[in-house]
Amino acid sequence: MIESIYIERGIRDHPRVERICRRFPRARKISCERYGEVFNPKAQNFRLQKQRPALILARKFRHFALPAPAGYGIGARHNYYFSHMLNCLYDCRYCFLQGMYQSANYVLFVNYEDYQADIRRISKEHGDEAVHFFSGYDCDSLAFEPVTGFAEHFLPMFESLPNAWLELRTKSTQVRSLLSRPSFPRCVVAFSLAPEQIAEKVELKAPPIHSRLEAMRKLQEKGWSLGLRFDPLIYQHGYLKQFQELFEQVFAMLKPEALHSVSLGVFRLPESYFKKIHKLYPEEKLFASPLQTQQGMTSYRQDLEQEMTQRCTEMLLRYIPTEKFFPCTL
Repeated sequence: MIESIYIERGIRDHPRVERICRRFPRARKISCERYGEVFNPKAQNFRLQKQRPALILARKFRHFALPAPAGYGIGARHNYYFSHMLNCLYDCRYCFLQGMYQSANYVLFVNYEDYQADIRRISKEHGDEAVHFFSGYDCDSLAFEPVTGFAEHFLPMFESLPNAWLELRTKSTQVRSLLSRPSFPRCVVAFSLAPEQIAEKVELKAPPIHSRLEAMRKLQEKGWSLGLRFDPLIYQHGYLKQFQELFEQVFAMLKPEALHSVSLGVFRLPESYFKKIHKLYPEEKLFASPLQTQQGMTSYRQDLEQEMTQRCTEMLLRYIPTEKFFPCTL
């Protein structure tokens, strides 16, 4: 899976680095001063690198947890996001990471303890008020869990902070580390979902929808709080029927009353990201959809965007109460 591992010289002897390297004994080990030497150069082809990404092990020095954008959240006043990893194992055509980063290589920041110290500081600053922390913005929270041990290390820390909530955003079925420990209510495992007819075209390498639902069912049976993230809504012919069938499939397997939250949002990208991704995949049918660019953002025509949001919202609210629904307003 991993053929090359770049390691910052300053963390060569870090226990987490040593453990990961033992997991890939045949991988080439290459030293570098800072991860940006490998990750940031412009003369890279994201599409080619995605075929055989390298793993870069690095230390993060600042900006561990950052304020989430306005309109991003599931009910709290105070929202932050943090990324222990850059880039994703999956290859979703709509993913903004392809437009943000020059490289498709994976960067893993191994200094988890510094992230945890910052999260503790922020939680303490807000006293008794709830603070939500979102993982999975720059990566999938659980897809690389057997290698990173991310959830295994962070869950006990969040459990010890009475006002801190954690959302693990994922498409992964790597939930063994969660099933092997007791659940706690302030962790929301939020799965991104799309109709099978859409997912099989644009969510390459990701587990099929039925596998994600089976993982969710197991988690719900063990008492974990679940989130449903229908984001982004992707348009294609017959999309309404496809989303209706998806919602029927989801709520036939999961208990709606036990869900923490449900959200949806339409496909949209910053114009500069869209142009870069379109250049990488000029033949991609997704980008031949009825799109328009306004105020620096590329999305569907306004009338279509409103129709998709309204119709899918109406269908969702047949299954869940409005207080559990958080439409994405970004």
